[in-house]
Amino acid sequence: MSELPKIDLDTVRFADPGYLWLLIVPAALLLVWAWQLARRRRDARRFRQHRRLPVRERFPIFGGLVFWLCALLATALTILALARPTAAVSLVRTAGVDLVILQDGSASMRTPDVASRGVGAPGGSEDRWQRSIRFLRVLGESLAWRDDRIAMALFAHIATPEVRLTKDPNTFFFFLDHLNRESPFRLEDDTTWDTNIELGIAWGLRLIERDQELYGKSPNAKAFVLVTDGQAWSGEVARSLRLARERQVPVYVVGVGTTNGGWIPEAPQPAPIPGRAAVTPPPQQPKIRSSLDRNSLAMIAAAGGGEYMELDREGDREIANRVIDAARKRAGSRGLEVASEELYWRCLAAAAILMGLGLFFLQERIELWLQAASAGAALFFVWTLTR
Repeated sequence: MSELPKIDLDTVRFADPGYLWLLIVPAALLLVWAWQLARRRRDARRFRQHRRLPVRERFPIFGGLVFWLCALLATALTILALARPTAAVSLVRTAGVDLVILQDGSASMRTPDVASRGVGAPGGSEDRWQRSIRFLRVLGESLAWRDDRIAMALFAHIATPEVRLTKDPNTFFFFLDHLNRESPFRLEDDTTWDTNIELGIAWGLRLIERDQELYGKSPNAKAFVLVTDGQAWSGEVARSLRLARERQVPVYVVGVGTTNGGWIPEAPQPAPIPGRAAVTPPPQQPKIRSSLDRNSLAMIAAAGGGEYMELDREGDREIANRVIDAARKRAGSRGLEVASEELYWRCLAAAAILMGLGLFFLQERIELWLQAASAGAALFFVWTLTR
């Protein structure tokens, strides 16, 4: 984002200065216009001297000459537009945002308690992992990607960084395409059956630190986006939240799942190996029911200086925009940027405004016809040049 640009008039240059000699025509006509204005004022004084009326007679200062003044100025601006003026434009660029996504990949994220809105499955359900990936795609599409960057880390009992801070959207969306169906944390692994939010935040801070070590400190505003159901989380979350607050990285929590919950799928049994004796399977573990821990997640968001939001209670696009806008308000400045900008469109816009303003001062039908003819000729000229 950037503030309104400031044009340095000392740097104005013309790409086609050969058209500028045409300014002689409106300049000469402007002298004629001034002569006509002087004649009008002289005639008005004579009328006042020779006509005796009971009420003081008033004469407009310009009368119909306002239209012709607008027409002359619009002509001069059109000639300037043909000369293709350019100028140096300085603007203060606002820094972007660095979003670090902390995606829960624990076993409870396989719970299929979320209504599916995917193609080909109307009325069905999808698990929380698939619903999270669908939201992350909307979050990525909502970023500007000019100065904005995004990173991603997955966590269960352990945490794994997946995408470093990058401004390349292809890298992020490529990764999401390969995570669309299921989490890389397998249900048969013991480390999947835990939600270590503390470790997830710690790895998020490590991603930011690593980026600063490689590329220096960035003026971008930092923010964590924690996507989780909050089910059976462990770790000293308060300690990691305190570190995030000290480094001015708010934690925005996005809850996924329902309070009614559902059953976590059982881990698949290993297939028998040919030529070996069958191994007695371990005793069947009781099924575990998982539900969204809304209260705990709201407390984490409050302690992290962020905000708690919940998928399907609010739209994905609305949540994404709220997170990005809140982070962008904290962004610093990238300094003054100087660029070259063409000004012809501003000249044409000003000419159109002047001609429209002149219409309000038309007093005779012949002037209206002249206005229509001039507009038609201008359109034909522009059409000829742009064919």
